[in-house]
Amino acid sequence: MLHRSRNRLGGEEERRTVVLAEKSGFEIFLTLDQGMEYEQNLMGREIGVIIVSAKSNRLADLVPRIPAIPTALRSVRSGQLVRLPD
Repeated sequence: MLHRSRNRLGGEEERRTVVLAEKSGFEIFLTLDQGMEYEQNLMGREIGVIIVSAKSNRLADLVPRIPAIPTALRSVRSGQLVRLPD
């Protein structure tokens, strides 16, 4: 399981994490990083990205987003980014 630390990853480190996940056979990268769509070019990638939008990364703010995740998992395709709205 890949995850990021409490500190925000820089653009290059984040890119390496996505590449590592892709090379490890992951099909989807789930993140809370709201800036990822502006920092990463997914064109040609074999991995899809889902960005979960929430007020914060606190459990109480994330739990309401959980019901939308299965639909996003079914819809995201390689090289595509799906953002779950607040």
